[in-house]
Amino acid sequence: MNKFAPFFVIVAASLWGVDSIVLRPSLYNLPVTLVVMIETGIVVLILSPFLLPKLNQSKVLESKDWLAFLAVALFGGAIGTMAITKALFYVNFVNLSVVVLIQKLQPVFAILLAAILLKEKPGKQFYLWGGIAIAGAYFMTFGISLPNFETGGKTAEAAMYALLAAFSFGASTVFSKRGLRNISFEVASYLRFVLTFLILIPIVLVQGSHEQITTVTSDNWMIFLIIAFTSGAPALFLYYYGLKRISASLSTICELSFPLTAIILEYLIHGNIMTPVQWLGALILLYSIVKVSGQRGYDVD
Repeated sequence: MNKFAPFFVIVAASLWGVDSIVLRPSLYNLPVTLVVMIETGIVVLILSPFLLPKLNQSKVLESKDWLAFLAVALFGGAIGTMAITKALFYVNFVNLSVVVLIQKLQPVFAILLAAILLKEKPGKQFYLWGGIAIAGAYFMTFGISLPNFETGGKTAEAAMYALLAAFSFGASTVFSKRGLRNISFEVASYLRFVLTFLILIPIVLVQGSHEQITTVTSDNWMIFLIIAFTSGAPALFLYYYGLKRISASLSTICELSFPLTAIILEYLIHGNIMTPVQWLGALILLYSIVKVSGQRGYDVD
């Protein structure tokens, strides 16, 4: 079953791509911290009846495991999600702008941290195809042109938030891999949501964002529910199921399926047609993900 594990990560990343392009924009009338807290809280409420009784598995967790899950909740659940949303605010959702370009650095951070913290040492072929995948993602996004930095006076701030998001999501991948060593992927997913929710509560209270919960519309609540049952719990379950069986380095390359999803949705929803160079980049990205999945990237813990 291991050889199919990368597929689960690819599907999860694609669902997150749908979230970012189709669902999340409908929530931008609300404060970023409130959005993340509400969507996380809904997932916790849905999962608790099923997974709360299984939390006795956490008794086997060591202090390093708990630190890993706290890091996942902090970097992936809170900081990364809020940073990328903030970055998109600053560039006014310019189509695949500087934010997407900087997000391509996520694999760099993840592979570097995996080598330092998890002692993962992928072979030369892994880095070759990983580099080609990143190059394919770039050409798929921007073609042969340089990225558009004319996004207004907030471009520098957007770049910093996007860089923070890239680091945070890369770190989350690595720490998730560490946390999954001694626990099932279902309980690991539940812990991630619970800890993220607990981290966000004081942040929302300090910022005063909770006062705007009365401005949440019925349409907003519908979007929150759709997210919970698609890119929320199901996507994280798929992601952790795959991540438990492959290396963090391989996982972060598979997550490059996000820009492919974004390109397709941009065409279907907004009618933005890719150039031949962008299509070539998409094919390179897909082929590279397939090749890198065949390298020695499987976990043998």
